[in-house]
Amino acid sequence: MADHIFESRFRLPHPREAVFGFFTSPENLGAVTPSWLHFTLLTPAPIVMAAGTVLSCRLRWMGVPLRWLSIIREYDPPHRFVDAQLLGPYSRWEHRHMFFEERGGTVVEDRVTYKLPFGPLGRLTHSLLVRRQIEAIFAYRRGKLAALLSARLSGAPKQTP
Repeated sequence: MADHIFESRFRLPHPREAVFGFFTSPENLGAVTPSWLHFTLLTPAPIVMAAGTVLSCRLRWMGVPLRWLSIIREYDPPHRFVDAQLLGPYSRWEHRHMFFEERGGTVVEDRVTYKLPFGPLGRLTHSLLVRRQIEAIFAYRRGKLAALLSARLSGAPKQTP
């Protein structure tokens, strides 16, 4: 079965260092993850982001509890980083995060290369459900990033997830 690719690109009106800085704190993952995934970061703080950092989390997908273990494979601040699933629901999950300066702000580009297990059943699940859920997760993430960064960088009180 071939890999699937999801790509997203959006612009935030904030400096690249500030946007990248938000991503260097894995504790922010819960704030940009939809509540229906019941995301919990298990890796104890403080977490130092670097190539080789391993992150552990728990989530629920359609009521099924899942453990997700990922590694930061590449880390090049403030330009990019890549995380890859070590343990989790996918046969393959690699998420490349890129940050570009543009018109006084930052373009955030995501490219996720993923593959589901279970052959034909995995392909069917992808076409019926998983692709739309990934799109919804990233749409939620875009909206939350914009709101959280605007609040934090303007000095407004921090929003709760």
